[in-house]
Amino acid sequence: MTAASPALAPLPYRVVERRDDTADTAEIVLEPVVSALPPFVPGQFAMVYAFGVGDIPLSLSGIAGSRLTHTIRAVGAVSGALHALQPGATVGVRGPLGTGWNLTAAAGRDLVVVAGGLGLAPLRPLVHAALATPHRYGRLNILIGARAPADLLCTRDIDRWRAVGARVQVTVDRPDDSWQGDVGVVTALLGRARFDPAGAAAFVCGPEAMIRATARDLVHRGLAPDRIRISLERTMHCGTGHCGHCQLGPLLLCRDGPVVTWARAEALLAVREL
Repeated sequence: MTAASPALAPLPYRVVERRDDTADTAEIVLEPVVSALPPFVPGQFAMVYAFGVGDIPLSLSGIAGSRLTHTIRAVGAVSGALHALQPGATVGVRGPLGTGWNLTAAAGRDLVVVAGGLGLAPLRPLVHAALATPHRYGRLNILIGARAPADLLCTRDIDRWRAVGARVQVTVDRPDDSWQGDVGVVTALLGRARFDPAGAAAFVCGPEAMIRATARDLVHRGLAPDRIRISLERTMHCGTGHCGHCQLGPLLLCRDGPVVTWARAEALLAVREL
């Protein structure tokens, strides 16, 4: 990889839309100022620079031609600066980086999409891709968990997904007085999902404890570990596999992930971190 590679050279992108999703989470839509990066696929991420502050890895929560959408939760200096951006602001973006969900390999299968919290954002482009070619797949199950109703992402999308035939179930840990849906962990929804374990593919993203529990439950229900894809998160600095900060056993997640199969990740996640 040369210094001129798009993965190493950030390009300027302009914020053209911004929408608040929750009290601390916003969705920004970026367009290239001059030239665009190579196409991204669902599951990949970009390194996004807030000029004068720093850069962080951000998964794509929307892909439409050269337009890139990121869902950003303000939790630190860089994410806070990016979260505060308004239309007209400029950022630096490099990518595409990492591995994708590989929806192509799931052709002809029932799909089980399981999201916990902010994990719905990287799964959103996969759902859109599946719904764009519904004849290629079987039943689409989307299971979503959040801490509280106010923390739910993509609420407008959920209604649209249901309207076009996806089976969407939502649960929260801490309901408020207005909540009339399920309460509890997202794995509790698996029993009502409609899929043939022998002919299904699963895609899971969220907190690591939730990923472990979901993957183990899916295996218990009959899904092969190599047909369960998960997206993992570790501290990433370079995004190109050079610095080693995102190492998980033999994997560098910015290069070999973030999406890997449960067959590959299960033993690695069982090792206690020091």
